[in-house]
Amino acid sequence: MFLIVGLGNPGKEYEHTRHNVGFDIIDLLSKKYNIDVNRKKFKGMYGDGKVNGERVLLLKPTTYMNLSGESVKEIVEFYKIPNENVIVIYDDISLEVGRLRIREKGSAGGHNGIKSIISYLGSEVFPRIKVGVGQPSKEELVSFVLGKFSKEDRERLEKVFKAAIDAVGAIIEEGTIEAMNKYNGFKSE
Repeated sequence: MFLIVGLGNPGKEYEHTRHNVGFDIIDLLSKKYNIDVNRKKFKGMYGDGKVNGERVLLLKPTTYMNLSGESVKEIVEFYKIPNENVIVIYDDISLEVGRLRIREKGSAGGHNGIKSIISYLGSEVFPRIKVGVGQPSKEELVSFVLGKFSKEDRERLEKVFKAAIDAVGAIIEEGTIEAMNKYNGFKSE
């Protein structure tokens, strides 16, 4: 069993912002694999289904970004999911828009949602798919990540989202290393 977590903030005002690309990708995975993300439990909204023949849970924590680990820990403990099967999808300001990067493990890199998950799981070892949202100036960080994309950036993102969905399938079917080999060079033009 795999847990696929998309990070974001709940509420209409945060829909389709840079910080919510994880939620956007969960919505697309939900559509592609016909998994309704409509159950409310584990401090989040989740759905249960299959991706490439494997049972998966799709999760959108409703704790707000900085407390995402609370939701992840509850569902991981309930279903006894190993960290290596917890795939986290989130925004990364160190990558330009249109880029995708997969990692098996690593530090939070300043991302508060990842910092929370590492803290609650007690480990930096879990696969992650980082979606580039571009880099703001230091003064603008909060308004930047909570802001919407330009039309051009949104079009580039749609291609990245498709690659992220394919990468999830590759991680489940072939493992994280293989997915990294296939998708880490991805850049939408």
